[in-house]
Amino acid sequence: MRSVPALPAGTIDVHTHAIAPTLPDLSGHPGRWPSTELTGETTARILLAGHPYRDIDDRCWSAQRRLTDMDAEGVAAQLVSPIPVTLCHGEPVDGAVVLAAAQNEFFAELVGRGGGRLFGLGAVPLQDPARATTELVRCVRELGFLGVEIGTRVGDAELADPCFDEFFDTAAELGAFVLVHPVDQTLDPRLAGLGIGFGMGMPGETAVAAAALLTGRERRPGMRLCLAHAGGALPAVLPRLDRGELLAGRAGERPPTVRARDMWCDSLTYDADSLRLAVTRFGPGHVVLGTDYPFAAREAPAGAVLDGLDDDLRRSIGRDNALDMIVALHPESPVHDKGGPSWARSSASA
Repeated sequence: MRSVPALPAGTIDVHTHAIAPTLPDLSGHPGRWPSTELTGETTARILLAGHPYRDIDDRCWSAQRRLTDMDAEGVAAQLVSPIPVTLCHGEPVDGAVVLAAAQNEFFAELVGRGGGRLFGLGAVPLQDPARATTELVRCVRELGFLGVEIGTRVGDAELADPCFDEFFDTAAELGAFVLVHPVDQTLDPRLAGLGIGFGMGMPGETAVAAAALLTGRERRPGMRLCLAHAGGALPAVLPRLDRGELLAGRAGERPPTVRARDMWCDSLTYDADSLRLAVTRFGPGHVVLGTDYPFAAREAPAGAVLDGLDDDLRRSIGRDNALDMIVALHPESPVHDKGGPSWARSSASA
């Protein structure tokens, strides 16, 4: 079990991404795999199947660069997860196993250099649920991660498919935090353009995945299933899901609007009104701060959207909900504040 020192005052950001400056060479494996190439001392490029995908810099792999940025914005801690293009749930499993294991070793090293302020969310080869379950257990019990990040679907299979029951039951047993993040390679081709893909495709993809979960068979409670981007379009359509279940003759004691409160979401809406709706749907104790650091889409400064909320809600979303989760997963660690206010974006850099 990982030992975690007390955190400074400030926010806790559960939605950030990282990648190793060098990924394993999977050119000998069938499939379309990501790779990285250095383009300068502090810059690199992600390639997908050998084609340029995204230019990045050392914020993606340098713990010190992250900590400097965190201090500048009053961020006490970050949860660090894979860049979604590297999840590769739709590729052949053997390569995915190699990639997930390599990423998790890198995340363990990155977290280890974070002075107790970085927490890992690992990768799993979800196209093989048994191996994904094994890697999930390794991430939490051996590497000390809080959980894992997964995509919204696996090939043509929804996350609600019974083939993933063992994985999600194990996540519930562990109390793991499972961040569900859309992957741009899975979007409808109509929504593939950068602006509409980001603005509509990803929120819609998350909503479809969540809707399948909320209208399917209920699984074991206890997992912290967190939908990226405040659940995407889900908060707006939940009442329609309730009506749809009624029209289909499947209405039960726990309609989708009720079951949604078992889920979590991050705050990445860029809009206080949208965030308030997410709070209504998921509950004030199940919404946590997320920014998408270090990419262009990130909210800056971290927690800016919270300025439109009341103090109690700002405190819960900005820090306390995530802090409670960290304490639950690392109960022996003194992560609680050592005096002073628990909420102050400026205090961490004072």
